[in-house]
Amino acid sequence: MTGIIGSVRMDDRAFQSLSAFIQKELGIKMPPVKKALLESRLQKRLRALGLPGFGEYIDFVFSPEGADEELVHMIDLVTTNKTDFFREPLHFEFLANTAVPDLVGGWRAGLVSPLTVWSAGCSTGEEPYTIAMTLSEFAHANAGIGFDFRVRCTDISTRVLSMAQKGVYKEERIEPVPMELRKKYVLRSRDSEKGLVRMSPELRARLHFQRLNFMENEFPFKDLDVIFCRNVIIYFDKETQERLFYKFSQCMHAGSYLFIGHSETLSGLDLPFEKAAPSVYRKV
Repeated sequence: MTGIIGSVRMDDRAFQSLSAFIQKELGIKMPPVKKALLESRLQKRLRALGLPGFGEYIDFVFSPEGADEELVHMIDLVTTNKTDFFREPLHFEFLANTAVPDLVGGWRAGLVSPLTVWSAGCSTGEEPYTIAMTLSEFAHANAGIGFDFRVRCTDISTRVLSMAQKGVYKEERIEPVPMELRKKYVLRSRDSEKGLVRMSPELRARLHFQRLNFMENEFPFKDLDVIFCRNVIIYFDKETQERLFYKFSQCMHAGSYLFIGHSETLSGLDLPFEKAAPSVYRKV
């Protein structure tokens, strides 16, 4: 294929086809106000594939070949991967001071078997590494009890999963990490001019990464102690939200904790959760 020059407009019919496909496959709402955003983000794929317009792009995406080759690129372009270390820091205070002591005392989680956390929608990894730092500090502070943990990390984007698994970040990304934790868990590059850091082997060994689409019928986890799914459901409609959190509940035991974004709520949804703190819920 030969490349194309300039931008191509997306007509309403093409937008409706793509938005319906994205909602069905990814659960992400694409209302008409998102047309310009979708158009601009997919322009680079038209150029990369040398396609003259969105009609041809749709034909390709909906073909067996395109479903295998192109869907992963589309996912990377239409999903938002905004994240930071210690984002919404009160969550990590609650995890260390309330949730984990409760799970250890009530279920002996982390003692008879590793306490298991799922970072659902982990993006480039800042959230699960923050969880690992928080739980490592709990383990060090309670060394006598033999506390152990693991963090399951999933995202639909293979691109961000690859970045998360490497655990390498620009130095400015770790600004939210307290200095005492940087000294313990962050390694600086030998070449200072690169301005890169890497999470320590101790943390990386705690994290297990895999690709997962929230639209799958069942999730490959059970008896989870904690789920973090923050700033994800804002892209879904109410029906999809309820279905997603019900599937989460099926992976959890009674007393497990669910953390969602501060701008999100389970209010009005028929789910087996009770509120434990702002944007924190327990399975009942």
